Amino acid sequence: MQGRFITFEGGEGVGKSTQVAASATWLRQQGIEVVLTREPGGTPRAERLRQILLERGDEPMPGSCELLLMFAARATHLANLVRPAVARGAWVLCDRFTDATYAYQGGGRGMPSSHIDALVQAVHPDYWPDLTVLLDAPVETGLARAHERNGANGPDRFETEQREFFERVREAYLARAAREPQRIRVVDASASVDAVQQQVRALLGALVAGR
Repeated sequence: MQGRFITFEGGEGVGKSTQVAASATWLRQQGIEVVLTREPGGTPRAERLRQILLERGDEPMPGSCELLLMFAARATHLANLVRPAVARGAWVLCDRFTDATYAYQGGGRGMPSSHIDALVQAVHPDYWPDLTVLLDAPVETGLARAHERNGANGPDRFETEQREFFERVREAYLARAAREPQRIRVVDASASVDAVQQQVRALLGALVAGR
């Protein structure tokens, strides 16, 4: 059976974790081996890099440092988890991938797309998801959900950004979806959890039917 690499994207509070888990359950019911992972993270080394990226501290993190750490984590994640799993026929469901870098570090931080393009060429020039599910919701809706979700834990370093940052992130995501409508499918994440799940399942079902 052919393996698949499927990514879930979107801003804060759009319900990625919920939809990834529900999708995994449904795919397993179809007899498919599913591997759940996330970026940054997914392997021990990549998870340590994630901690550095998300922790709040006194030392500012330059945008270039953030960008390089993202791709360092991605390189080890792809080599040691994603590619081997897909090669053996598993379906890898990943919470965020390089589209998030174009949205957060590119759109949000203002890093030049050419810098991101260069790192893509170094790390995965020939390797992109079979399907990217972009869960889209108004920024105000997503931030309210994220605040409720975090509770006493408080926000991480990204979640402390201003609303304007997340508006730029959303705009960057939607711009990428407009350029790659076959791979990046936009789902209205402001709907109910069940309604969103139905939209996502329809997208997955098309891949399952063609396996």
